[in-house]
Amino acid sequence: MKSILLKVCLGSLLLILSLTPVITAQTPTTITGTVTDKTTGNGLQGVTVAVKGAASGTITGGGGTFQLKTTHSFPLTLVFSYVGFRSEERKISSPSDAVTVQLSSTEILGQEVVVAASRVQESILESPVSIEKLDARALKASPAPSFYDALANLKGVEMSTQSLTFKSVNTRGFNSNGNTRVLQLNDGMDNQAPGLNFSVGNMVGIPELDLENVELIPGAASALYGPNALNGIVLMNSKNPFQYQGLSALVKTGFLNDKGRTSATTGFYDVSVRFAHAFNNKWAFKVNLGYIRADDWQAYDKRDQSLANGHTLADGTRENNEGYNGVNIYGDENTVNMYSALGQQFANQQSELYRQLAGISQQMGGAVSPTQLFNGLVPRLNVTRTGYNEADVVDYKTKNLKFNGAIHYKIRENLEALIQGSYGSGTTVYTGADRYSLKDFNMGQYKIELRSPDFYVRAYTTQERSGDSYAGGTLASGINEAWKSSQVWYGQYFGKYVADALPVFAREVGRALQTGSTPNDAIASGTRLIASNYPTYFGSARAVADNGRLIPGTQQFNDAADKVKGKPIPGDATGVGAKFTDKTNLYQLEFMYNFHNLINFAEILVGGNYRRYALNSEKTLFAVDDNGKEFRINEYGGYVQIMKKLAQDHLKLTGSLRYDKNMNFKGQFSPRLSAVYTFLETHNIRASFQTGFRIPHNQDQYIDLVTPQAHLIGGLPFLRTRYGLDTGRVFTLQSVQAGAPKQYTFREFKPERIEAYEIGYKALIAKRLLIDAYIYKNDFKNMNGIQILLKPVGATNQVFSLPVSAEETVKSWGWAIGLDYSLPLNFTAGGNISYNELSNAKDLGTFIAMYNTPKVRYSLNVGNRNIAKSNIAVNVIWKWQDAFVWQSSFVGPNINTAGLSEIPAYGTLDAMVSKLFPKIKTTVKLGGVNILNKGYIQSWGNPTVGAQWYVSLGYNL
Repeated sequence: MKSILLKVCLGSLLLILSLTPVITAQTPTTITGTVTDKTTGNGLQGVTVAVKGAASGTITGGGGTFQLKTTHSFPLTLVFSYVGFRSEERKISSPSDAVTVQLSSTEILGQEVVVAASRVQESILESPVSIEKLDARALKASPAPSFYDALANLKGVEMSTQSLTFKSVNTRGFNSNGNTRVLQLNDGMDNQAPGLNFSVGNMVGIPELDLENVELIPGAASALYGPNALNGIVLMNSKNPFQYQGLSALVKTGFLNDKGRTSATTGFYDVSVRFAHAFNNKWAFKVNLGYIRADDWQAYDKRDQSLANGHTLADGTRENNEGYNGVNIYGDENTVNMYSALGQQFANQQSELYRQLAGISQQMGGAVSPTQLFNGLVPRLNVTRTGYNEADVVDYKTKNLKFNGAIHYKIRENLEALIQGSYGSGTTVYTGADRYSLKDFNMGQYKIELRSPDFYVRAYTTQERSGDSYAGGTLASGINEAWKSSQVWYGQYFGKYVADALPVFAREVGRALQTGSTPNDAIASGTRLIASNYPTYFGSARAVADNGRLIPGTQQFNDAADKVKGKPIPGDATGVGAKFTDKTNLYQLEFMYNFHNLINFAEILVGGNYRRYALNSEKTLFAVDDNGKEFRINEYGGYVQIMKKLAQDHLKLTGSLRYDKNMNFKGQFSPRLSAVYTFLETHNIRASFQTGFRIPHNQDQYIDLVTPQAHLIGGLPFLRTRYGLDTGRVFTLQSVQAGAPKQYTFREFKPERIEAYEIGYKALIAKRLLIDAYIYKNDFKNMNGIQILLKPVGATNQVFSLPVSAEETVKSWGWAIGLDYSLPLNFTAGGNISYNELSNAKDLGTFIAMYNTPKVRYSLNVGNRNIAKSNIAVNVIWKWQDAFVWQSSFVGPNINTAGLSEIPAYGTLDAMVSKLFPKIKTTVKLGGVNILNKGYIQSWGNPTVGAQWYVSLGYNL
């Protein structure tokens, strides 16, 4: 199959080249000219000058002068564009024409051109689906410290912050850490880590200085972009070195503040450099380098998520609950029930415990039996080991190094070849089933591409390397075990309790019997006496078991931690291992061709791709086959799109159909139909029906990992068989908690599918008011969610967590509206609000849908990009979202099923002011996010985000 697909792709490339119009090689001619600011008369440096409809272009240098070499035949049209100015076109009859262009500063709304919605250039007003765009102009005006942070200001976008440099983007519900339902592409390359399955957009990818624009589609986009574009797609596009030349540099520093951190206030540093140059309009190259260093946000939620021993999330503490399991306390997850553990000893009539109770019974003349004494002495109490704070086991010294480079070659005027590479490495924290410290994690993406305005063919690979990464929760458990095994620890704990409590209990029972109490009342009196002195007995038992416990920061603690971090998960007979290794690679070949130069009646696109995953965790994360090897996963797909304008170009109809096949699942068809009607020139009504799908990611298919919370396994049938879940007794956690264990019946594990309906309106009124509104409805079939199962093993239950497909259709709906208005004196004001709701949550039974989305989010902003022509810009943004429940594999099972894991509502105020110094091509910017310093979290177990202030110095931005 692989060889056949390669032949098909190569054949398609030859066909594309044969269809591409041949341009006779010519000697380049040179066009020269000057571009100035119409208001000041000063030359504008950095203006993009491009031949309309061709790939050739350049930028203006000092004084606004330019030289453009082209082989394009005359007459031709030049397009002049610059951030914050109205684009101009100039028709050139011959190279001797004097070209003098004046650009006017403008704030006209709705003029953006987008590509993502239809894979062809079109006005954002006429897009057939909802789309948001963030370009260099918007980025300059944003208070956000990075372009990735600025995505959270877009309409309908949610963010999940797991660390300063690790954030996940989502739209329209079903958010998650490392979101796999939103596809992210960097220059066409899938930015998802192929093994760990999260998108690393802010760690590996396009450096900020090299970013030309970001286009974001909320909602289904599988018809054109294939698997995983279920809830949206983010396309990040870098600058072409032919059009953006010269040296750019950015230095940014500031501080982070949150009172709950180990050190409330710490600094951060962000430095980046870009250089690009073109030779003879044939060769061009660019290089980018960026480095970030900071002390990360910290997770320190100490609430008790065990719900054990009658305690709640609000009132449980380590001091009053022996079964305490803190949200961000690790090593306290595994629970032993005192009654069950001592009951096994008591059942052995040769044990010391039995002999003691039998002796006491005999001394009391048999008035109470040994069993009655045991039941009164030993409570049905869950006990956990003492854990460690997250700060003790996770590396908060975050850093991120990014390197990006490309070489471009123009084969002819409209045909360009390039080689591109991006590499990123760093240390950060990620939340999955555990809090993972990604230490010295690195990933590279390498691409070769052939492209023209009508087609592209590209091949790329993603190479992921986990470095010295480890699971923080597993590390804490491993440190506990390395110091003292749980068998010894619990033995000492229970032994001390019995030694202290039994004499007091026996005396009280004897006293009560002597005063005439019934045996049952006497036993109850002894039980109450022990319970009334909770700290005396249980506290002293823990103190004895914890005597000599390893203290964070000591050499003994560090030595034990290093030993556990150096051993792969889950460990071996010599101890627990916390290190996870992933060296998974992805390989992709894809193409697209637009037939608009060959077919006149409609615009037709075709495209296709072949993908292979090569799983490699050195047998630590993923299951292996019968030969002991990790799996290879093959996928392929193709699509066709037809777009036609009718009714004198007022009506645009688009239809597309895509087919995709993964080796583990049946093939998937994804159609899309849309219509856009334009009236009064700038008013547009759109309607669309789309389908999308998501192939379960590699972990959902093949993970085989033991964590403190549960044994995580993939949803493929062979794993259920391997662990006997589809043949033996297996109960849902909910049914066991309800006291009526119910046998679980498996159904087929399938890719998720979505049917999405949307109606929208976008208009530009009087060139001042931009309105964008939509309402949508989504129906998810085979929604993948978590199922927690208990398999009885002796007197205990083995906990499994695995993805399953919902039987019910999961329904959601929502709406959003955005308004932007151009005020006098160059001011702008705007805002947006979005509403999202899970429609049928009550119909889903025990299925955990993980909707993880606030119903209401809104933002308001006001700004000015050039106050009174002073080159001073300001912008202020207020954002708010309401409370919602977060469900995930990180949330404690009891909390998950009870739906108590609420993320509180919060609001943030962001602001910035900047000053441009044109003569020295330098911009100084002062900004802050969450400047009111109201700490917030965006998902369960994630860090508290405080205030971030920064000042930046940018050259030639």
